[in-house]
Amino acid sequence: MQFNLPTGLTWMRILMIPLFVGVYYFPFTWLALPQQNLVATVIFTVGAITDLLDGYLARKLNQVSAFGAFLDPVADKLMVAAALIVLVDLNRLNAVIAVIIIGREITISALREWMAHLGAAKNVAVSFIGKIKTVSQMVAIPMLLYYDAIGVFEPQQWGTWLIRLAAVLTLWSMFYYLKMAMPTLLKHG
Repeated sequence: MQFNLPTGLTWMRILMIPLFVGVYYFPFTWLALPQQNLVATVIFTVGAITDLLDGYLARKLNQVSAFGAFLDPVADKLMVAAALIVLVDLNRLNAVIAVIIIGREITISALREWMAHLGAAKNVAVSFIGKIKTVSQMVAIPMLLYYDAIGVFEPQQWGTWLIRLAAVLTLWSMFYYLKMAMPTLLKHG
């Protein structure tokens, strides 16, 4: 494995996960809940920005690698799953929504792996619906982490609406990917 800046950013995102989770679970008596919310929001947001940055830099610097292409979506899924579990534990997210989103990620990852094994990975390439789903959840999660009102702006209300939208888009995109893969799966099944 060759180390490069984009892969380093991806590893940084993975290493940020325990820090992000720890904000709520380590005995930080010097941080009240509003400060925990702010710190967790900042860490998650920095992680989300590194997700945008690592792919851009990999292409711009011509440092695209098979390992980086593998590790990037794994880091994304770990970061989102950790955030959803924390939000469920904080009673800011319904567990059903977390199960829908995490379950879809596992299902589609397995489907993509199987389709790649069959040489048909392009049949389950990222769709526009999937991209909208990702944007919805990556905007919703920081709002649900921050939670408290900012003047008249209610992050909790907007975050709840957006994460519900993400859950609907999650199911829609899962069915879309399954539909696209079905002919190949039936042929090789």
